[in-house]
Amino acid sequence: MKKTLIVGAGISGATIANKLANAGKQVVVIDEKSHVAGNIYDKKEEGIMVHQFGAHIFHTSFPEVYDFLSQFTTFTDYQHQVKAVIKGKEVPIPFNFNSIDILFDAERAARLKDKLIEHYDMDSKVPILELRNAEDEDLKYLAEYVYEYIFLHYTIKQWGLKPDEIDKSVSGRVPIYVGTDDRYFPWDKYQGIPNEGYTQMIKNMFNHDNIDLQLETSFSSKNMDDYEHVYYTGTIDGFFDHKYGELPYRSERFENETLNQEYFLSNSVINYPNEHDYTRIIEHKYFLDDKTDKTIISYEYPEAYKKGKNDPYYPIQSDETTALYEKYIVEAKALGNVTFLGRLGDYKYYDMDKAVNRALEVFKEY
Repeated sequence: MKKTLIVGAGISGATIANKLANAGKQVVVIDEKSHVAGNIYDKKEEGIMVHQFGAHIFHTSFPEVYDFLSQFTTFTDYQHQVKAVIKGKEVPIPFNFNSIDILFDAERAARLKDKLIEHYDMDSKVPILELRNAEDEDLKYLAEYVYEYIFLHYTIKQWGLKPDEIDKSVSGRVPIYVGTDDRYFPWDKYQGIPNEGYTQMIKNMFNHDNIDLQLETSFSSKNMDDYEHVYYTGTIDGFFDHKYGELPYRSERFENETLNQEYFLSNSVINYPNEHDYTRIIEHKYFLDDKTDKTIISYEYPEAYKKGKNDPYYPIQSDETTALYEKYIVEAKALGNVTFLGRLGDYKYYDMDKAVNRALEVFKEY
């Protein structure tokens, strides 16, 4: 019986590999990198678990996703909070009632909060671009303020595009929260960080007699006939040698610094929408509450993806790129024995839980 090939040892590849292996399939997993876990790869440095490619926080409302991953790790009860520096003040993000109280005088703050309660449900999230269309003058003022000081310049740095040039599924990720909950994901029931790190969680997922893991191994379409089916988590346009042109992606560059002090930031993540070339600073020891005399911080610089020079992180979704992606989907369906997964394969800006859920759904279809 032919084996199944999975290209990519990140969370999407690990999920489908484990499910297939438990179903009795012989699975080969390959990855060009020297480590598993893809962009959620982490490792200990100076006694601190450092997220090597940006802050990754597990959060989900899918019980089946949480239950599946809980087989391979124990999650901390970490509740993620993000702050942004606005006019020299640190305010909670998503922008909420506490943010309003910090930035505006008491009279205006009370009026703005009353208007939000009048027009929207408590504990609801309102996309900034939606709020800009409000007819109420106070809400329109708030929307323009948040758009200018929190959303516009951060988006330009992060994506190299203005907010109206990117897909609403991306812009909608940065809402105004109607309430006082400072958590970054207040609507998700399950939140946390793997106690032993994401890398160990992924290793546990691959720890199965039916899985043959091969790192530092490149994929070649010439070998596809050797396998019953291929699950591919790399770029879909790259798989087809960019037959219809290259899909655009955004990349990231990280500059890490070890400091001889216990803490540097007041929080795990501080965003800088309007200052600096970097979008945020991450202080890693907050994630697992590591107790050390030193600390490690990361400066995060978004940059254009250039093939062969850096890695693609985020698909840049728009009407134009969606039309190009659909051409590759037609090619994929014609193959019959290849399934694309993950942010790069599906060309979607997945959070971790969405990537796992997608892989679980693919397995159910299998």
